[in-house]
Amino acid sequence: MIYKNAEKIISGGDIDTTNNRMELLAAISGLEAVKDNSAKSCQIDLYTDSKYIVDGIEKGWAENWRKNNWIKKDKNPALNPELWERLLNAVERLDNNVKFIWIKGHNGHKYNERCDEIARNIATERQREKGF
Repeated sequence: MIYKNAEKIISGGDIDTTNNRMELLAAISGLEAVKDNSAKSCQIDLYTDSKYIVDGIEKGWAENWRKNNWIKKDKNPALNPELWERLLNAVERLDNNVKFIWIKGHNGHKYNERCDEIARNIATERQREKGF
């Protein structure tokens, strides 16, 4: 997270998960870390290399899934409904002042590359903890 000249790193992980779940948790963690007193006074730009997240929010998919009890148009259940619910709640808490911006991954974007490095380090650490 970057605000003015301040930077805050939030990291975590789980050895038994999917990429989409980790992408969602990263976005959720960042938004949930925004303090309430600053939430309504600034625009938040959330950069992600996940089309899953950007399309889910910007195209209204997640909101529609929620309205339809987490069932998609094709009548199949939406994946990760508990995480989508948290993400939607985080955006709503911030008065919808969140702009989701897709960037191409592994394409030299300074902060995307840094996030990937942090994620790899956490994954390696978790694997060591689990004895892999």
